[in-house]
Amino acid sequence: MTLRVGVIGTGIMGADHANTLHRMVSGAEVAVVADVDLARAQGVADGMPGVRVAGDGFSLIADDSVDAVIIASHDSTHATLALAAVRAGKPVLCEKPLAPTLAECVEVVRAEQGAVGAAGVPLISLGFMRRFDPGYVQLKQALAEGICGAPLLIHNISRGVSSAPGATDESSVTGSAIHEFDVLPWLLGSPIIEVSWQAPRGSTLAKGFRDPHLMVLRTADGVLSTLEVFLNAHYGYDVRCEIVGEHGTLALTEPARLITDVNRGRTVGYPADWRPRFADAYRLELQAWVDALTTGAPTPLATARDGLIAGAVAEAVIRSMHEGGRVVPVDVPVV
Repeated sequence: MTLRVGVIGTGIMGADHANTLHRMVSGAEVAVVADVDLARAQGVADGMPGVRVAGDGFSLIADDSVDAVIIASHDSTHATLALAAVRAGKPVLCEKPLAPTLAECVEVVRAEQGAVGAAGVPLISLGFMRRFDPGYVQLKQALAEGICGAPLLIHNISRGVSSAPGATDESSVTGSAIHEFDVLPWLLGSPIIEVSWQAPRGSTLAKGFRDPHLMVLRTADGVLSTLEVFLNAHYGYDVRCEIVGEHGTLALTEPARLITDVNRGRTVGYPADWRPRFADAYRLELQAWVDALTTGAPTPLATARDGLIAGAVAEAVIRSMHEGGRVVPVDVPVV
C-alpha cells in the first residue's frame, strides 16, 4: 500500500516535508500540496511530477485522492485544519503547536476522542521531532542506563539567526520553547509541574518583543531545567542540552559539517535554520508515521494529548510572563 499524502502549507517547513516524503520516505507519495499562495505551492509541486496544487487546506482534506494529511501552515490554522481532518476521518501529522491556545488544544483532543474512541486508533500525531533526533535518543538511553546517576539539573539552549516576521513574546513560547516542553518530560519520564519566565535587557535586533527569554521548569521528579530561547542570536542556529547528574554530565554535541583551520584559527560553521540540524529527525519521524499508518503498528509519534500537555505548559509560562515572572503551576485540563 502506498499512502497518498497531502501537504498543507508550502513555506519552509511544508516544502521540506514534501521534499523529504518525495525523496527519502518509502511507502508514501505526495499527492497534493496546498497553500493560499498558489505560486508558492506550484513551485513545490514542479519538483515532483504528478503532484497537484490546491488553493486551501480544506479542499485538500476533502480530496478523495488524499489518504493522510500533513499540516505545516501557520500556527493559527492548525486547530481548524486538524478538526476538519478528524471529521473527514483522515490521519494527520500536525506541526507543533497543536494550537496556539490551550482552549483550542482541548477542542481538538475532544474531537479526536469522539471520532476514534471506538476503534482506539489516534488520528492526530504531533511534529515533536526531537523524539527522533539521534542525539536526544542517545540522551534518553544514557539516562535510562544511569550513566551519570540520577539527573538533577538540565540546561537547554535554543537559538536562531533571526525571528520570523510578527514574532511576539507569546509566539516565542508557543512556537519555539514548546519543543522543550515536550522533550523534557519525554527524556525524564516525568511531567512539568511548575514554571517561571524572565527576560533580561532585550536585544536591539528584536522588534516588538523581548528577546532572549529565560524559563525555569520543574518536573514532578524534582529535576530543575533552565531554557534560554534567543530567536535573534544572529550567529547561527544552535540547540544545546546538558544534563547534570549525581555522578557526571551528559550533553548533546553539535553535528558540525565542516571545521576550517586557517590563519592560525579554527572555525565551526552553524546552519542558518533548523533544517540541517534536524534533517535526520524529520526523516525518521515521517518514516515512522507512514509505517504506523500502512502497517497498523502502534505509533511512536507524539499524540494530540502530548500536544495538549505541552500547550498547558506554554499557557503557564505565558501567565508567568504577564504576572511578573512568578512561579505558576501547570494545570493540564482533564479531557
